[in-house]
Amino acid sequence: MIGESPNEECGVFAVLAPGREVSRITYFALHALQHRGQESAGIATNDEGHLTVQRDLGLVEEVFDDPALRSLTGHAAIGHVRYSTTGANKWDNAQPVAHTRGDGLVAIGHNGNLTNADGIREQLSDGHRSLAATTDSELIAALIAEAPGSLLDAVCAVMPRMEGAYSVVALSQDELVAFRDPHGVRPLVLGRLADDGWCVASETCALDQVGAELVREVRPGEAIRLTPERTESRQAMPPAASRLCSFESIYFARPDSMLGGRTVWESRRAMGVVLAREAPVEADLVVGLPDSGTPAAIGYAEESGIPYAEAVVRNRYVGRSFIKPDQEMRQQGVRLKFNPLRSVIEGKRLVVVDDSIVRGNTTRQTVRMLMDAGAAAVHMRISSPPILWPCYYGIDMADRAELVAADRTVTEIGELLETSSLAYLSLEGLDEALGRPAEGYCSACFTGEYPIPVPDAHAKLRFEGAVVEPVVATR
Repeated sequence: MIGESPNEECGVFAVLAPGREVSRITYFALHALQHRGQESAGIATNDEGHLTVQRDLGLVEEVFDDPALRSLTGHAAIGHVRYSTTGANKWDNAQPVAHTRGDGLVAIGHNGNLTNADGIREQLSDGHRSLAATTDSELIAALIAEAPGSLLDAVCAVMPRMEGAYSVVALSQDELVAFRDPHGVRPLVLGRLADDGWCVASETCALDQVGAELVREVRPGEAIRLTPERTESRQAMPPAASRLCSFESIYFARPDSMLGGRTVWESRRAMGVVLAREAPVEADLVVGLPDSGTPAAIGYAEESGIPYAEAVVRNRYVGRSFIKPDQEMRQQGVRLKFNPLRSVIEGKRLVVVDDSIVRGNTTRQTVRMLMDAGAAAVHMRISSPPILWPCYYGIDMADRAELVAADRTVTEIGELLETSSLAYLSLEGLDEALGRPAEGYCSACFTGEYPIPVPDAHAKLRFEGAVVEPVVATR
């Protein structure tokens, strides 16, 4: 998917390693999780009961330099990278979020969305608690801050009050705790450092980055306290039916991360294999749109027998820029990230594989770019089902009025995007590729069947009262 929502969500990391530079470990782990959020980054450390939090807008390497890391001393740390799913992109909403708890502080990093955030905010507001940020992450910190007992006790007490998707790391002056919602919508894994330290991360690629060995996934509904000697586990809530987000495998997770016992790369390749069976077409080359479309394109090529070619070059130095292009450049926005290889494309019928289509505007620009480069045909193949419904569980996705597939047939979408043909992976094909039945993961964005209740009105900037105008794609 190139340049349009859904956007990355957030990434969390925690480490307990006495005698090690935990801020530096966290820094490198957040680098590995940078794909999950590019708006802000932050680290909180515990040094003999004293908590220090540093966070700011920007990428990890922009927020932290060597002097900053040297100042973040201690034996335990948590880290966070953010892409806003609730609350605007402003400093107050950067994480970790810290709240006063008794005589000390509690800091948390959160990946997900609470679907009952408005109700919790009303309850906390009745108690006259000052809430500076506009995120549900701040609400989690406020709930924990008010709960009695140890940090683990507090977490177990507040989890039943929270509805939605959440994977959270929490740090106090004497405890480090990680916990996950009962459906396990967002990933969270436990790792062991070689020198008797522990860490928790959104993805296994972060464990790999810091030399930690994967121990297991944090179980849905579980809370874990990390200590130098061991981990203490409590099943704070009964685990519900597993509902790991399918978009973790389709798009969000890094291809070298492990989900469901195999690499994400292998799952994406399998999606391409099944897609080739479901939607064959006569063509000369299979092209993957980098990076998330590439494994599926390789799988499509292997199954179809059509040669795979790298026909689109990605500019890897284009990230989240605060320098906005002018109007003429915006009209060619896809070229800021991609450039076609005319010598490979010219005169060829292309099968172009991408992971998803949301609004469709970027896909249409891509089709035009490839046709302008001399392609004889552009057959789009999408390695996920059509996105029909928005996500309320931690993905910054368009409102339903903006989703190109919400009220159009596949044929109508193909005509709108000016493709030679268009086909999506079926839901049954996705089940096959992921190696699990549909009830084993969340597919609400494809089916509208939400496993966790969602409010009637639920918008990304609902706390600010902003109104998002529908975008209607036109030819």
